[in-house]
Amino acid sequence: MKNTFKSKLVVCLLSLFLPGTGLHWLYLKGKSSPWFYLQLFALVFGIWGWFELAHTEKASLLGWFAVALGETSLLTSWLGTLVYGLRLDDRFDAQFNATSSRKNQSGWLVILCIIAALLIGAFILMSGLAIAFEQYFVSQVEAAKEISQ
Repeated sequence: MKNTFKSKLVVCLLSLFLPGTGLHWLYLKGKSSPWFYLQLFALVFGIWGWFELAHTEKASLLGWFAVALGETSLLTSWLGTLVYGLRLDDRFDAQFNATSSRKNQSGWLVILCIIAALLIGAFILMSGLAIAFEQYFVSQVEAAKEISQ
């Protein structure tokens, strides 16, 4: 088995700019990684849920579940950027570059990836929560109107 060099910057860039695809897992662990397939499935299921909600005018419970699963897939990618970007270079190399002669030296690009992942992830998380709570309270108001009539 040949062991090639795994760059911490590439992992951060993949998880930041291609969120939900699990490509950073494919890069790190190869095709044998179950996380790659799980994350890709969750993203595809979330995209289907988005279209399902549009088709049913936000009435599909399965659509809401699928969208939440897709959002979780996106958020875990940005969390992966934080986890791998903030890991010490020595620990990263010990886990992924044990037999390689090259070693990682994190620079400003890794730090910028971490900052961007934190900003984007927090924005998407807060937006998702705001939309979910809004829909919940709208449904409660509509249910109360039906009861009062």
